[in-house]
Amino acid sequence: MKITIIGTGYVGLVTGTCLSEFGHEVICVDKDENKISELRSGKVPIYEPGLESLVQKNVHEKRLQFDTEARNAVPWADTIFIAVGTPANRRGDGYADLSFIYDAAREIAPLLNEYTLIVNKSTSPVGTARQIARIIRETNPGADFDIASNPEFLREGAAINDFMRPNRVVIGVETERAAAVLRDIYKPLYLIETPIVQADIETAELIKYAANAFLAVKISYINEMAVLCENLGADVIKLAKAIGLDNRIGSKFLHPGPGYGGSCFPKDTLALSRMAQENGTGVRIVEAAIEVNAAQKARMIKKIRDALGGSEAGKIIGVLGLTFKPETDDIRDAPSLTILPALLEKGASIQVHDPQGMQEAKNYLPAGIKYKEDQYQVCEGADVLILMTEWNQYRALDMKRIKSLMRSAVFVDLRNVYEPGEMKALGFAYFGVGRSG
Repeated sequence: MKITIIGTGYVGLVTGTCLSEFGHEVICVDKDENKISELRSGKVPIYEPGLESLVQKNVHEKRLQFDTEARNAVPWADTIFIAVGTPANRRGDGYADLSFIYDAAREIAPLLNEYTLIVNKSTSPVGTARQIARIIRETNPGADFDIASNPEFLREGAAINDFMRPNRVVIGVETERAAAVLRDIYKPLYLIETPIVQADIETAELIKYAANAFLAVKISYINEMAVLCENLGADVIKLAKAIGLDNRIGSKFLHPGPGYGGSCFPKDTLALSRMAQENGTGVRIVEAAIEVNAAQKARMIKKIRDALGGSEAGKIIGVLGLTFKPETDDIRDAPSLTILPALLEKGASIQVHDPQGMQEAKNYLPAGIKYKEDQYQVCEGADVLILMTEWNQYRALDMKRIKSLMRSAVFVDLRNVYEPGEMKALGFAYFGVGRSG
């Protein structure tokens, strides 16, 4: 099948590459000439394990192409996926900026000449797909097309596996013709018996928000339990393990830490809240999760301050990890963006390391932070070492070496990677999340 992807951001590039790996012919379109030039040469502008080699393979085998002009790719395609960004708008009120989606619809519309399925892959509020259809009909009244919603469920750092071996595929359609096209696109997944959930368009659009909000609720819940554990002298790690063994609850997303971040959870929980309010109702559990998440980041600032004896002024702080999770270079809404500026503002000197996120972090973090090329360099002269992101290379650090490099042996483990007893035996003052030690 001939497929055009509008947008070569995270979702668009992963989708286009994986569909070409399925055997489809794919053209990915983006207006950024530099990005397209890099992609044509096999260079991927984002960090995602396995993506670059898969791009190179499918470009070499001529199933995957890149172009800056929609007019070269839209008339050619049987199906067009819109996979452009939907960032929170600049007002900061939680509403998504849908201008890129609507611009894509206006660009596609006059280029349609035969039956084409238009699929919205971008995360966007309920009603967006029908707005896309309205724009196309107004721009090109004679266009023969169907509209569909096909939400993505890609985890950064595991996106290739999530696409190639998903736990479900959701298709929101209003005609059987559209459903047949999408089922044909995802036919390779039938071999591994992937469930295909067919729904109306509005339900499909809501599923993505509902799923992400539920996971955010789980994170905020275990973070509240962590606070309670600290106050009562209990251990949240054992608590989480015990409740996670109940198969009605499950162990995933029951990991206490400095709060959720990234490109999805913060934006999607706020958007779901706004959708509910617009329709005269509320999602109070989700709204509480949002509040708890903000409070959790503030608690981490206090935890670090307390570990330093009540003040960070004049202290050197070493930080391991900046991204919101391992195996990504994504810094958006990461806890580090809230925690580090607050410490810097109160007079701390901060030196950081991250395997992939330092270049991107420079666009978000204030000046004055020192970026180190080695994880041990951030320990030199430090009064406290903070484990912010649980990259694998931070899980087996030489703690004796670290202690010898630090001015004070204080370790704040915001991901509970290390055992309190073992750290204390090495002479560290250890502070975890929800652990009494």
